[in-house]
Amino acid sequence: MTAHPTKPSSFEVRILRQDAPASPNRWERHRITYEPNLNVISVLQKVAAQATTSDGKTTTPVAWDCNCLEEVCGACTMLVNGRTRQACSALVDRLLEESPGGIELQPMSKFPVVRDLLVDRSRMFRALQRVHAWIPVDGYGERGSGPRESQESQGVRYPLSECMTCGCCVEACPQFGKVELLQHTGETDEDFAKRERQAYDESFVGAAAISQTMLFNAHPTGQMNANERLDALMGSGGIQACGNAQNCVAVCPKEIPLTTSIARAGRQTTVSMIKQFFDR
Repeated sequence: MTAHPTKPSSFEVRILRQDAPASPNRWERHRITYEPNLNVISVLQKVAAQATTSDGKTTTPVAWDCNCLEEVCGACTMLVNGRTRQACSALVDRLLEESPGGIELQPMSKFPVVRDLLVDRSRMFRALQRVHAWIPVDGYGERGSGPRESQESQGVRYPLSECMTCGCCVEACPQFGKVELLQHTGETDEDFAKRERQAYDESFVGAAAISQTMLFNAHPTGQMNANERLDALMGSGGIQACGNAQNCVAVCPKEIPLTTSIARAGRQTTVSMIKQFFDR
């Protein structure tokens, strides 16, 4: 008969906090009473309700992002015990089995911190803009039924459509780095923000954007604009920047075949480049 491990009466939570984007970060410790079936979101709510650290100091509620609480929106991504994952589906019972000493929470490292565990994921959405991850329309009038799609095609595209732009894949990617710029003397905050955004927009687009390119290129209607997306992937920070580390597919909460998408993108961009060479 297998003995179940004894659950602690309480556990420690260590949170890396930061008051503002330009503020220094600091560690804060909290002691939380154990209850069964807690997730990390529940823990953060308990931290806010206590409003005191483990050494008795009064503190403010921790800022974090969440929405659906059922691993659909992708907003609550953070580093939990050093691993990127969704806070809503990160269960305390399992985390304490991994790390009996407590739970450690940090913001994702590849995105600018807004406050505490809340980060700005805008660069992911701009990456989708870079690769034209949509199907353009030139009107909304009735045009009849569109092209039929086979079940085989649907089976290929459906897993890719589950992407929630959570950031797990790019957080784990060694090629998707955080841009570190110094503000020039006399440079305004607005000019610095523009320069920072340009630097981000020229860096690696990441596995999520590449996979979404393959999603829309495989769509019967989206195929008409496939070359535009492939041209974007052949530009600065495109498919050539991928180092094939395969960390992305290992951490994806939706188990999207990201490396398969990257391989398909590599083949499609190669064919497109050869065609462009001979069409000159």
